[in-house]
Amino acid sequence: MKTLVACYSRTGNTRKVGELISKSLNADMDVIIDMKDRTRKIIGWLISGKDASQKNLTKIKYSKDPSKYNLVIIGTPIWAWTLTPAIRTYLAENKGKFKKVAFFCTSGGSKGKVFEEMKKLSKEPIATLEIKNKDVKKGNFHGLLEFCRKLKK
Repeated sequence: MKTLVACYSRTGNTRKVGELISKSLNADMDVIIDMKDRTRKIIGWLISGKDASQKNLTKIKYSKDPSKYNLVIIGTPIWAWTLTPAIRTYLAENKGKFKKVAFFCTSGGSKGKVFEEMKKLSKEPIATLEIKNKDVKKGNFHGLLEFCRKLKK
């Protein structure tokens, strides 16, 4: 099965999880780039949270066509209890192109209803995974192996 891991990561946590999933499944990797500068300390964090909570779209870049894959695993950090504008845009731009999807997220707190939102924007996932940022920083990836096992079936 041809598999793609597509994720957005501002701080590197989500990318790190995506890379581990990609390696475990021998999948292609596509890092989605948000063209809006979200790196400016406090102001960037506040603008990013506002954009996420208002469900704004953004201009993005990515290189792989998800329609060429049997499974697309989509990863997002949680901002303001929702998915990032970059992932919201990716899902909007590729609606109808996904054969099968799975979702993962990294969060500082609760994932809230992120997976439900992602499902509405794409389709029912075959598996989901949430990993806390503090665990990523410690190298604890609880649930990652089970998530990958589900996806290999």
